[in-house]
Amino acid sequence: MKFVDEATIKVHAGKGGNGCLSFRREKYIPKGGPDGGDGGDGGSVFLVGADGLNTLIDFRYTRNFKAEVGQQGSSAECTGRGGEDLILQVPIGTTVLDDETGDVLGDITELGQQLKIAQGGFHGLGNTRYKSSTNRAPRQTSPGQEGEVREIKLELKVLADVGLLGLPNAGKSTFIRSVSAARPKVADYPFTTLVPNLGVVGMSGDKSFVVADIPGLIEGASEGAGLGIRFLKHLTRTRLLLHLVDMMPYDDSTAGENAEVIEQELAKFSPTLAEGDRWLVLNKVDLLPEDEVDARCQEVVDHLNWQGPVFRISGLASQGTKALCAAIMEYIDGHREEERAAPELAEQSEKRRMEIQAEARDRIQELADNRRNARKQATEDTDDDEDDDDHDVDVVYAE
Repeated sequence: MKFVDEATIKVHAGKGGNGCLSFRREKYIPKGGPDGGDGGDGGSVFLVGADGLNTLIDFRYTRNFKAEVGQQGSSAECTGRGGEDLILQVPIGTTVLDDETGDVLGDITELGQQLKIAQGGFHGLGNTRYKSSTNRAPRQTSPGQEGEVREIKLELKVLADVGLLGLPNAGKSTFIRSVSAARPKVADYPFTTLVPNLGVVGMSGDKSFVVADIPGLIEGASEGAGLGIRFLKHLTRTRLLLHLVDMMPYDDSTAGENAEVIEQELAKFSPTLAEGDRWLVLNKVDLLPEDEVDARCQEVVDHLNWQGPVFRISGLASQGTKALCAAIMEYIDGHREEERAAPELAEQSEKRRMEIQAEARDRIQELADNRRNARKQATEDTDDDEDDDDHDVDVVYAE
């Protein structure tokens, strides 16, 4: 199934039913009075988090969704039937935005969580509602209100505790295969990973954490090179980033230079995300000569002027991965306990996450606008060249 992490849809809430204009007419009751009933409320549109979904492909081709309208009221003070609500299932981890204003309407982060995105129209009133001591035969009714119509943008971001960063072939997919039951594709060429992958790392007892692997970045990704920075948004919900560095690059570059490329691209994408907790993981150390491991690893640390934790592993040989996973679990448990003890920390984390997502959306939109302008400029230049060629034609008139 194709992985789709963005979709724009249009939702129409149901219109409310009109009120009824009616009078009671029965034998032997000469003055029955008004008995027109109210209409029914229009159906609203909801999004609900569903299990088993991991893509927004269902919204790629079907973009218009309409809830049921409310039925008109009838005589004998019968209220019209309300329109049924429309419930759309989305993957857990979906962010919902108003496409016109850019406002975030909510996040679907739990199974069964519901979010109303369009309110159904209010029902109209029948003429019974307007009767009074001075108006005993009212002929006024009110129509049902129109339901909300909205352009909604859906953004899917995987829910993970840990995110993996690195160049193509840095060993991210091999690492996630080594520590979890996930089996992403692994090969000896760049860009093997084309979509995000998730792996659950089980620790002792019932403890576990989720790791997210995204396609590799290259230099210039912030300007659209390679697969671009579109998939970096899937790391905005993570607590911790692991920067994997290939200690044996397949080209003439050095490990330190490659690591610096990722750091620069991350800072361009989201400065707030770049300031978050990040660990340096030096991968494929089993390929280095034993007497050079310390020196080569220190070169990378010095090149980046790295101040955070550093780990040396081999994902293929499962060397150092257990110690790394144990440290990650301890880190996650510590943060969870701190947030439970001090709820304000959880609020700060949520605020920071919203800032990161806002920066990510702005950066991705800026890149899309730049591409659109470049294509437009290229088209205009082509048209100008064709016009210039017309003026260069020599016209010869026969005598």
